[in-house]
Amino acid sequence: QPQVSSEPLSLENALQLAEQRSHALLAQDAAAQASQELAIEAGQLPDPMLELSVNNLPVNGPMAYSLTEDFMTSRNIGISQTYTREAKRHARANVFERKADKAQITKKLTLTEIRQNTALAWFDVYYQQQMLELLTRQQQEASLQVQAAEAAYRGSTGPQSDIFLARSTVAEIQDRIYQAQARLDNAKTTLSRWVGDINNISLHAAPDITQSSLNTQHLYHQVTEHPDIAVLKAEEAVAMAEAKAASQEKQADWTWSVMYGERSSGFSDMVSIGVSVPLQWNQENRQDRVVAAKLAQADQVRAEREEMTREHIAETERWLDTWKSNLVRLSDYEAALIPLAKQHTDAALAEYRGGKGELVTALDARKMEIATRIEKLRIEMETAALWATLEYLILPENAQIPTSRVMEFK
Repeated sequence: QPQVSSEPLSLENALQLAEQRSHALLAQDAAAQASQELAIEAGQLPDPMLELSVNNLPVNGPMAYSLTEDFMTSRNIGISQTYTREAKRHARANVFERKADKAQITKKLTLTEIRQNTALAWFDVYYQQQMLELLTRQQQEASLQVQAAEAAYRGSTGPQSDIFLARSTVAEIQDRIYQAQARLDNAKTTLSRWVGDINNISLHAAPDITQSSLNTQHLYHQVTEHPDIAVLKAEEAVAMAEAKAASQEKQADWTWSVMYGERSSGFSDMVSIGVSVPLQWNQENRQDRVVAAKLAQADQVRAEREEMTREHIAETERWLDTWKSNLVRLSDYEAALIPLAKQHTDAALAEYRGGKGELVTALDARKMEIATRIEKLRIEMETAALWATLEYLILPENAQIPTSRVMEFK
C-alpha cells in the first residue's frame, strides 16, 4: 500500500494517495473484465453434445441384458450441435459489452466520489487545526487577563472577583479546546481512511478556494457529463442491448444430430440423422413480452436520467450560489467584522488597564471577538467544502484513470 510521506500533505497528494489505495476502483476493473470475458463466451456456438446409448436392450428371457444376441439391440454413439445464428450470438455478446462499458463508467463515478470525499476530509482536518490554533492563541491572551487581575488585586486596585471571572473565561476556552481537539481527531481518522496514517503528518497550505474550474456559462453541458448521469446512460444502453437480444430469441435455434448404431453380427449397422426445433407457438405471450419488458426498462432508465439531470443542475446551481455568497461574506469578515471585533477588544482592555473600564466588559469583548473569528472560520470551512464538491464534481477530460490488472484464471 502507498505510504504517506513525512513531507506536508497537500490536497493533490492526498487525492493521489486515495486513488492508489482504493479497492473500489479495483472492484470496477474486475466487474468490467468479468463482462468482457462473458461477452467472448456469449459470441460462441454452444458446446456440441456427445451421446452414448443402448437401444432395445432385452430385460427378460434367455437374452436378458445381452448387448449382442438380440438383432434389435444396438450400441449407439452420436453427436449433436445446436446452431445459433451469428446475429443472435452477436446480440448476446453485445449485452455484456455494454455491461463492461457501464463498469468503466461506474469506475469514473467511483473515482469522482473518492476525490470529493478525500478533499472534504482534507479540508476538515485543515480547518479543525485552524480552529484549535485559534482557540489556543485566544486562551493564551485570556491568560494575560488572569495575571493582570491577580496583579490588580495584590495592588489593591481591583476586586478578587475579577480573578475568578478571568479564570472562568480561560476555563471556557479550554473546554472549547477539548471539543476542537476531539473534532480534529475525528477528522484525522476520516482522512486516514482515504490516504493512510497521518498522525504525525502536517498539512500543506490550502488551495485557493475563491476560484473554481467549473464553467458556469456551460453548466448544463458539464452537468450532463456527470458520471452519475453517464451511468444511467450506460444502463439505458444495457437495457436496449437486452431488448435486441430478446428480439433475436424469437428466431429459434436448430439442433442437428447424427448417431451411429452398431448391432450384432449378421445385421447391418445404422445411422440416424435428426433435427430438433423449439415450437414457439405462443410468442405473443412469451418472447414478445420479454422484448416489451426490456424496452420498458430502457424507458424507465431514460426518464430517471432526465430527472437526475434536472436535480443535478438545480443542486449545482444552489452550491454555486452559496459558494459565491460565502466568498462575499468572508471578504466582509476579513475587511470589517474581525478588525472591528479586535478593535473593540483592544479598546475595552485599554480602558480596563487605565482604570476606566471593568474587566467583565473587556472579557465580553474578547468572547465576542472569539465568536466572530470562529464564525468566520466556520464559513470558510463551509465554503471550502462547497469548493471541493464543485471542483471535483466532474472528472476533467485529461484526467488519468488508475488501471489495475485483474488476476487471470489458469
